[in-house]
Amino acid sequence: MQIHTKAVHVGDRKKPGSAIPTTTPITTATTFAYEKMAELDRIFGGEVPGYSYSRYDSPTVAALEELMTALEGGHSSLACASGMSALHVALLAALTDRKKSILAANAIYGATVSLLMNVLEPLGVATRFVDICDLAAIEKAAADHKPGCILMETVSNPLLRVGSVAAIAKIAKAAGAALVVDNTFASPLLVRPLELGANIVAHSVTKYLAGHGDVMGGVIVSDEPHAQTIRSISKIIGPVLGPFESYLTMRGIKTFPLRMERQCANACRVASWLASHPAVERVYFCGDTAHPDANVIRQQFPQGLYGAIVSFELKGAAQPDVFHFMDALKMIVRATSLGDVHTMMLYPVMSSHREISPKHRERMGIRENLVRLSVGIEAADDIIADLDQALTAANSQS
Repeated sequence: MQIHTKAVHVGDRKKPGSAIPTTTPITTATTFAYEKMAELDRIFGGEVPGYSYSRYDSPTVAALEELMTALEGGHSSLACASGMSALHVALLAALTDRKKSILAANAIYGATVSLLMNVLEPLGVATRFVDICDLAAIEKAAADHKPGCILMETVSNPLLRVGSVAAIAKIAKAAGAALVVDNTFASPLLVRPLELGANIVAHSVTKYLAGHGDVMGGVIVSDEPHAQTIRSISKIIGPVLGPFESYLTMRGIKTFPLRMERQCANACRVASWLASHPAVERVYFCGDTAHPDANVIRQQFPQGLYGAIVSFELKGAAQPDVFHFMDALKMIVRATSLGDVHTMMLYPVMSSHREISPKHRERMGIRENLVRLSVGIEAADDIIADLDQALTAANSQS
């Protein structure tokens, strides 16, 4: 089945009988009873499938996990309470029985940097950063430091750099490291890292997959060697997603490919328009033919689908100028997320990369005049009109 069909059907209609719910029901039970203790014993022991306690597994959550496994082409999945909890478990699983060392992309989400430096490093996990688009540098760093894990984003946040998952997977394998990929920005419609050699994929399902700004959740999809470790860690520390959030995520995923295609098309138009505006200094967009990673993008992304994030710099703007511009927006939502049906704008210095020091942000290329636009499914002309009037209003005040 193609991804559009999987998104609609996988995980649903599991109950046998004369009346089968057409969508997965919300099962809120925390515990599950059986007529015979021997059956419960086999379920606890993993000898037969079944449910015992919802920190381990439950029907609605299992349906979402089955769906995500199909979308990413993996062996199994774990649904988590947030994207960051999913990434945390993914890294713990990747480092089990390996050297406690991570080689991470130097351009990455601010909260991920905080996870590496403020949570894992004090526990003895060393992190080194590398340009994830420089294969020679990655290969040298992997050979020199022999990390247990290489961590990257399919599309970096917020400057949209794209590393070659297939090439980095080969480097990771040669070094004996696991490759963990945050695929939130690309989604499985654009890139499926496991099919390119990655070991573990993490998502914030809060974003494109659920897609309506009403779910906080994450998911890990893994290959077979890491599946049991991920499940065992989850049983102990309990980062599980609730049944209602799982249901909402499944409902959102049914239209995710359609939404994502529309958002990608809108982003192409918006990026092109921004590139010609005199108040815009620079536009970052994966569909730009002059993108520094254009060759990798052509290899990894389907033709015409380049994601729905457009970052851009306002010419000569300092923080007050950026605030004037964003305050002038009338339709575009000023909010700290992405992937919703509505277009959203975020100021990375204030939000996603707030905890990163100014010098570190400068090294990452994140300047005071940068904003990040998550393009929605509205009419592209309306998105452009709102940007135009806000840029005009901001310029009139400067």
